[in-house]
Amino acid sequence: MPALARPLKSPEVWDRGSMDGAVTRDGCPVELYTLLPTTGEPAIVHAAIPPGAEILELGCGAGRLTHPLIDLGHPVTAVDNSADMLAHVSGPASALVTVLADIETLDLDRRFPAVLLASHLINTPDDRLRGRLLAACRRHLAADGRVLIQWLPPVWFDRVFADMRPVTGRIGRIEVTDTPLSHDGTVLQARCTYRVADTTGPAGGAASSGGTVWSHRFATRRLSRADLHAGLAGAGLRFERHLDAGRHWLTAAV
Repeated sequence: MPALARPLKSPEVWDRGSMDGAVTRDGCPVELYTLLPTTGEPAIVHAAIPPGAEILELGCGAGRLTHPLIDLGHPVTAVDNSADMLAHVSGPASALVTVLADIETLDLDRRFPAVLLASHLINTPDDRLRGRLLAACRRHLAADGRVLIQWLPPVWFDRVFADMRPVTGRIGRIEVTDTPLSHDGTVLQARCTYRVADTTGPAGGAASSGGTVWSHRFATRRLSRADLHAGLAGAGLRFERHLDAGRHWLTAAV
């Protein structure tokens, strides 16, 4: 399940649970996004672009990918529509520019060798919004540049549709349970619950059953390969290649 996905202008509702602190206008708890670690994404991006290539990161959140990409030598222009998220994004002025804006209306009047669209945003059920996201990528892409996209491939949906049972795993110290609720063969409705254990228990012992819990419902759309290629073509892009064995990452070019 797409535990790291962030809803984009979606009607899905977060249950604040035991959460305090800032919440974005699309309902995302900022504190949660400051706690989520990377799961290999920066290395995938780094290996796919030239050393030191500048990256336009669309939907940077609290800097989960931004910070390690800067550490890998890439200047980053980090875009998000939440000032509370951007407040957690930091780095040297020579390597980081932050921009408060919606992705779909962004127009920086410049081009980048690498444009990053992560967090499965391309799987939005809103076809028009998907087109506008891809158009923003194309609008900011250099002629010889690459768009790097994280998506949920068709085979992932096929497995979930066939099983429709909760799956629990861990992202760092965060326990994540993804519960499929319903599907129509194309759009999946599900609930994702994050639990951060209370680490104040006895030294060397198990964490207490307390801690912090967040939960939200989300919808995500199965895109066939034909859907993907058509969406890219509609934005003036073409599929180039997959970047990982699971085919969750791909590049596109003009």
